[in-house]
Order: sequence, then structure tokens, then C-alpha cells
Amino acid sequence: MKITDVEVIVVKQPEIALIGDGSQDTVVIRVKTDEGIEGIGEVDSSPYIVKSIIETPASHELCRGLRDAVMGEDPFDVEKIWRKMYQYSYYYGRRSVAIHAMSGIDIAIWDIMGKAVGKPVHKLIGGAFRDKIPAYCSVLMPDSEDEIRRIAATYLPQGFKGIKFGWGALGERNEKDLRLVSCAREAMGDSPMLMIDMAMRWKDYKTARAMCREFEKLGVFWVEEPFSPDALDLYGRLCESENIRISAGEEVGTLYEFQELLDRGHIDILQPDISRCGGITVAKKLIDLTEQKGVTLIPHAFKTGILMSASLHLIAATPDTKYLEYCSQETVLSKNLVKKHFQIDEQGYVNIPDRPGLGIEIDEEMLRHYSVGSLS
Repeated sequence: MKITDVEVIVVKQPEIALIGDGSQDTVVIRVKTDEGIEGIGEVDSSPYIVKSIIETPASHELCRGLRDAVMGEDPFDVEKIWRKMYQYSYYYGRRSVAIHAMSGIDIAIWDIMGKAVGKPVHKLIGGAFRDKIPAYCSVLMPDSEDEIRRIAATYLPQGFKGIKFGWGALGERNEKDLRLVSCAREAMGDSPMLMIDMAMRWKDYKTARAMCREFEKLGVFWVEEPFSPDALDLYGRLCESENIRISAGEEVGTLYEFQELLDRGHIDILQPDISRCGGITVAKKLIDLTEQKGVTLIPHAFKTGILMSASLHLIAATPDTKYLEYCSQETVLSKNLVKKHFQIDEQGYVNIPDRPGLGIEIDEEMLRHYSVGSLS
């Protein structure tokens, strides 16, 4: 089997609001083979830059588009392909959007391998420790206390184990943040988990320490991304001084950066985003890395059903993972790009896919309707 093409499809809702909602648009990757098996991937990044990185013609030996790297390769040589993409993007990559683009192709290649052997992806990366996983609802933090109450009243009865509020109205003023988080705790009651994603908006240790202690009083289960991913010393100081769990990792790519984050940041929960971190090829290696460090692995997934499926396969193969991040933003793409989007049951669980590959089917009509440009 040989790879014959990589198709890059930019998909977006008609209007993009300048808010921290990655489910407003996406990049769908289709990797095609000479045996007619196609793989699907997704990238959570700047869509048009991803498209350029994959489709750009060669400049010289180590400055070539990612499509060039994979054309003619056997999908089962997935590790070789990953390293080849990394080498071809030396001049414009090594981190950030080049790794993001590689991630989408890598996910699609794992989808191909699973389909080719008739097995779900998790069987290829180590097998399943579970066939379902409890989910938490993940939404932006509203500016209105009434909207916070509406979210709690809407999603908790569906079975979710908790709610993560992030980005949105957080980070403007500490007093406002405490008021919003207090409202969320009151609206949710004492038992469901409450997580807060600070969207990298804290800039100094003393502010973070004081706010974490207030959040701990409110029963916040974890604080996510308090700092920029570059502020490793701040992460280290905060994690060493506070009892509340600190999570991070969605902005990080390649094993080099994850190793550095764990060694210097001392975080409690690692949250790789499979559509950014380097794909399944990198994410599966984090299973052993986090186990060695005594860190919990909970993938970040705030996109469409494509990324949710990839995350579920990683979760299945991870011995001690605890929860699925379930993007509940009420956008067109978040729940409609794949047919039969993953449902949460009354006990708050989502089933691990058991069909070959990623186990999903794209809604082609939705894809055509919201794609930018024509589809072949």
C-alpha cells in the first residue's frame, strides 16, 4: 500500500468570533492510498497556514511541503513518515504550526492502518484498558452569572461528571474571576467536578498562588494553563507550593517539549492535544512518559468528533487516565461534522469506538456546505 495524495480541507462556520473557541473552524485532512483506503485527520491550528505547510512546493532538501514527505510511502511505516515530515520542515517548523500540520496527517495514517487490518486504532497502540470513559463538559466561561446557571442546569442532568469553564470572561480581573467561579460552584452544587482553564492569563507567581488558594476553597478540581507554556519556572514554583492540581500541555508539541514541561513544570495533569502535539505517534509515547513521572494523562479535545475519536483511542490505551474532555460549545461543527457524534449515557460515560480505524464517518454534506473552496 502506498500513499497517493493528501487533501487539506478548510472548514468553518460563516462568522468567526474573536473568542477562544477552536470549534468555529477546523482543518480536515484526507490521506489517500492506491488501495482505495482513506484516512481522516484533523488539525487544531490556523487553517490556512496548515494548508500552506502541507501543500507548499519544495525550496530545497530540508524545506519541503509535508505532502512531499508522505507521497509514495507505506502508511505502516508511520514512525519513518513522522521523522521524514519533521526533517522536511526543519526550516519552518520543529515546533508550533508545522507540528500541528504533521499531527493531522499522522492521525489520518493511523486511521488508514486500522482500516487496513480491520482493527480500531487503540488495538494498534497497545490495546484497550477500558471500553468507556466518564466525560466532563467543556465550555467557555460566560460573562453572565445567569448563563453559568443555565449551563449547569443544561449539562449536569445529561450525566456529565463535571464542567470545565475556561477562557471567555476569565482573566479580566481577579475579583470578577472569583465571582464567576463562586457562581459556578453554587450552580453546580458540591459534588460535580469544577475545573477552571485560565487560558495562560496569569503573569506572575504571587497572583497565581493567591488565586489558586481561593479556587481551592471553592473546591476547584484543577486549574488549567495558568501560565504561558514557556513559563516553565513559574509552573514549577506554583506546583511545588500549592495543593490544587495544575494541568497543562495543550500548546505543547514533540517529545522534547513534553519532557521539558514535566521535568521543569512539575504539573499534575498532562493534556496533550492529539491534533497539535505531533499526532498519535507522539501522544502514544506520552503514556509511558507520564506513567514514569506519576502524572495523569487527560487529552485536550476542543474541536469536532474527529479529534474526540482520536482522543478516545488514546484514552482506551492509557492505563490510568480518568476523563474525556467533551467539547459542548454550541457551534455547528462541534457535534455535526461526523455522523453519529459521540453520545454521553445517563451514567456520564462515552463509549470507546470499536470499529476499524478511528471508527467515524464524515458527514459529507456538512463538509461540503462549510468547506472553504470546492471539494474534489
